[in-house]
Amino acid sequence: MLIPAPRQVDAQMKRAKKGKVITSTEIRTALQNASDEKVDIVCPITTGIFCWIAAHAAAERQAQGKKHFTPNWRTLKVNGELNPKYPGGLDAVRSLLEAEGHTIEARGKRAFVKDFEKKLAVL
Repeated sequence: MLIPAPRQVDAQMKRAKKGKVITSTEIRTALQNASDEKVDIVCPITTGIFCWIAAHAAAERQAQGKKHFTPNWRTLKVNGELNPKYPGGLDAVRSLLEAEGHTIEARGKRAFVKDFEKKLAVL
């Protein structure tokens, strides 16, 4: 099992360009494939935690007026679900994704990018 470093997760999150999305599954797969060691699994718990940390670090950089920060809103949960724990909550993440051309579907209190599989970034 690989426990990724926060910088590794952040680097993968940055690879999703405008109009594309990624999920924590794609991040874990990319880290597994990039490992020099034979890795059977990348820890999903720490990957999720480090996605959250990267998202909040990006919000801090943005608040400081920095122009380069991780586009955390493009990183979705495993099944294309928006992460309500990211800075600004569900409404902010939804707005940013819609501004990039994504269609958001509400399912109860949860929200998902419609056809997210077709918009996955190639890592």
